[in-house]
Amino acid sequence: MIKLLHTADWHLGRVLHHHSLLADQAHVLNQIMDYAVAHQVDAVLVAGDIYDRSMPLADAVRLLNQTINRFAELAIPLIMISGNHDSAERLGFAATQLHKTGLHILTDIQHVAEPVWLRKADTALQIFGIPFADPERVRHVFNQSVTDYDAAHNLLLDQVKAARDPHFPALLMSHCFVDGADTSESEKTLSVGGSDRVSYEPMLAFDYVALGHLHSPQSKGASHIRYAGSPLKYSFSEHLHKKGVTLLSFNSAGLVAQAHLPLQPLREMRVLEGTLNVLLAQGQQDPQRDDYIMVRLTDTTALLDPMGRLREVYPNVLHLEKRLLQTEPLAQANPNHIKLDAAQLVRDFYAQIQGEPLTDAQSDIINATLTKLLQPNQDNSL
Repeated sequence: MIKLLHTADWHLGRVLHHHSLLADQAHVLNQIMDYAVAHQVDAVLVAGDIYDRSMPLADAVRLLNQTINRFAELAIPLIMISGNHDSAERLGFAATQLHKTGLHILTDIQHVAEPVWLRKADTALQIFGIPFADPERVRHVFNQSVTDYDAAHNLLLDQVKAARDPHFPALLMSHCFVDGADTSESEKTLSVGGSDRVSYEPMLAFDYVALGHLHSPQSKGASHIRYAGSPLKYSFSEHLHKKGVTLLSFNSAGLVAQAHLPLQPLREMRVLEGTLNVLLAQGQQDPQRDDYIMVRLTDTTALLDPMGRLREVYPNVLHLEKRLLQTEPLAQANPNHIKLDAAQLVRDFYAQIQGEPLTDAQSDIINATLTKLLQPNQDNSL
């Protein structure tokens, strides 16, 4: 039996609302290594987007280097393909030499027909990798007329299928956007108008398809065509995702089992909604107050420094949304309504600053001033 872990979209060096996630990424990478040891896997797959940018930060490179060294010490091969966030040339540096050490970095589309072979007892598995490649790149390398991602992906698939040995099971790795799959805000759009989508039907004949690019764990078209998803939540649109890795088992006939293994983040990601006072009181008792938080405030009155006050109880509030005080377009609003809203705004602001409400005399001055300012066709200069 050959066992594998399918992972993808590590995005090392990711920043969430100006907050570095390197410590969080190191935390889940350690869990992936622990799973690899506990399940005695024969290799770990990373289906693209190893880095978050084509020119990664030094700390991100350092973390990848440490991770690779740990897997080498464990004698567990790593098989990677480049994604759209990676620079294929930079990631693939010295790939030929590293291949001999058990690190297989597949970044060159000219070599998609060359599999990595895994052999154990009476089982052999061929693993093909299709790194991310846009139509222009495929057109240039193969001198073929391809106009969209689906045509480019099918051209590369044809090369893989021609090279595949039909006597042994085959696994395909690909970094692509399968049409109809679920997306999230943290994924970079490959193109406009849907031309970035590829069809799943040409991949059905593989024993397993290890996909990368989309961050939600999911299968598309068939249970064995699967996105492992990212190991962490990379946007608040993913706060309900169940992140993890996929454990695979193969025998000489092909795939015999697959299972989702959950990953526990260093800090959870949550979306909280309510009034400021309610959330402040809740935060005092919240055992997970260090989580990454997005707050949707439902207050309809003016608030003084809500982010600063929230961070006193939730230190990792990263994003704040607030209900608009004015829901009607200004040009269409009744001037009397504007006056009332503005007067309330001033009263709320004064009360927060001074700790006491406006007096009747002060309110009369405010109302008279607003009436003058909002009187139509009148010189409002003071």
